[in-house]
Amino acid sequence: MTGGQIHYIISVTDMSFVVRDRAIPGYLAVPASDGATAGDGGPAGPWPGVVVIHEAFGLTGDIKEKAREIAAHGYLALAPDLYEGKSWPGCVMAAFRQLRSGTGPAFDIIDGARAQLAGREDCTGKVAVIGFCLGGGFALLCAPGHGFDAAAVNYGDVPKDAEDALAGACPVVGSFGARDTMGTKPPERLQRALAVLQVRHDVKVYPNSGHRFMSQATGAGAVLAKITKMSYNEEDAADAWHRIYAFFAETLSRSSGS
Repeated sequence: MTGGQIHYIISVTDMSFVVRDRAIPGYLAVPASDGATAGDGGPAGPWPGVVVIHEAFGLTGDIKEKAREIAAHGYLALAPDLYEGKSWPGCVMAAFRQLRSGTGPAFDIIDGARAQLAGREDCTGKVAVIGFCLGGGFALLCAPGHGFDAAAVNYGDVPKDAEDALAGACPVVGSFGARDTMGTKPPERLQRALAVLQVRHDVKVYPNSGHRFMSQATGAGAVLAKITKMSYNEEDAADAWHRIYAFFAETLSRSSGS
């Protein structure tokens, strides 16, 4: 489903971690600690970490599945709940306000999730961030100044002042759909800014995909996704995941620099 061979069996748990004296819900997926595998016998830990930032719908089953598959590829994956267990309709507008301002509790939660992973004995200390839609925007803004070693941005917003906003960013891999209602200006702006800033990057726009092309929907949700040009594209999703895992493997390896 996510491209590339899956190596590790995993353990998963609903958990919480503390940020500014608040318990933040999250979902943690961990490769098998004894190095057991479902495939070709990949190495045991420690592993790099990946903070998985959810889209506007919140910490859904789809995001948890993405965390599990990231862990199955050999990463500690923690998906924090930016809405802190609250009903997502009441939190979406606040999250987008924070995204536009570049400050707020959501950034504290993301920083806390990074620290939670980096502080684990089974983590190499290298941590990436990956986000989808709303989460893609947060992942991009966390590329500079938040201690991440790589950022994967999937159809997230790109600030108009991208060159200023992304100065000092870690390496970035981005995936966008040309049929997204936001158009192709955001990825073009991102590509241009990262090139000017000389930040290592891989940004790709998929001509046959729209927004949310890496997430599957069923039933009425699938009908709505088709109408709103947010349908899952299996081929493009697989290619995007292949690029993400290749980028992470290069950027988060124990011998690589950030």
